[in-house]
Amino acid sequence: MRYLLSVFLVVGLLGLWGGAVRVEAQNLELVKPGELSAATEGTYPPFSMVDANGNLQGLEIGVIKEVSKRLKLEYKPVLMKWESILVGLFADQYDLSTAAMDITAERQKQILFSNGWLESGGKLVVRKDSPIQKVSDIKGKVVGCLVASTWAKIAEGLGAKEVKLYKAESDALQDLANKNIDGVVTEAIAAGYAIQNTKLPVRALDEYLSRIQKGLAFKKNKVNLVKAVNKALDDMHKDGTYARITKELVGFDPYPKEPIKSIFSQ
Repeated sequence: MRYLLSVFLVVGLLGLWGGAVRVEAQNLELVKPGELSAATEGTYPPFSMVDANGNLQGLEIGVIKEVSKRLKLEYKPVLMKWESILVGLFADQYDLSTAAMDITAERQKQILFSNGWLESGGKLVVRKDSPIQKVSDIKGKVVGCLVASTWAKIAEGLGAKEVKLYKAESDALQDLANKNIDGVVTEAIAAGYAIQNTKLPVRALDEYLSRIQKGLAFKKNKVNLVKAVNKALDDMHKDGTYARITKELVGFDPYPKEPIKSIFSQ
């Protein structure tokens, strides 16, 4: 009798555990089981772009591929135009958007963000041989910025003697390398990517002029999926995988020191 009870108890527990595993898998709230589908633009380097062989690559692509691998899911990219990404997300055309989206209070009302996966913002770029070591050193000097950008106002606030506007940031960086201006105010990730790829004799100061974090975007009902993605991102940061993926493209590790946390509805 004791033997039979023991058998029934073990079978019952196995059934409960097996059920728990199945429920957990279902609770990832995937559009298609076993697959992590993610919207991306494919036209926004260095976050998402197509190489000469037609392969998707970039910061967000490398990161989400690794996340998918850790969750034992097949990564499926879905190319979308920026203005249609949230429409497709709300229509369950894919599980999330990896497109480089700033975490803002207004957006948090509409969507559920992962923890901040990347920090960006304004930075000052100077020549490698420049005596400028901190942002305050640019006061009274000539600074270049992209026309119709927010960087011009920031440059003026730094006390620049003159703010020179450019149609392309590549032109501003070239002018900086040629010693026609003293610095360029631009976005940190764009600066890092340009420095890595152009090999111009320029460097970005460590100090940020402004800060923003980017998050992966989900529908608000994808709570378990977001929690799983958050854990994968945290593990990638701790074991150095995130730094390896990002440094190759932009020359530094942009993981936030204090990631903005997901806001789960009560």
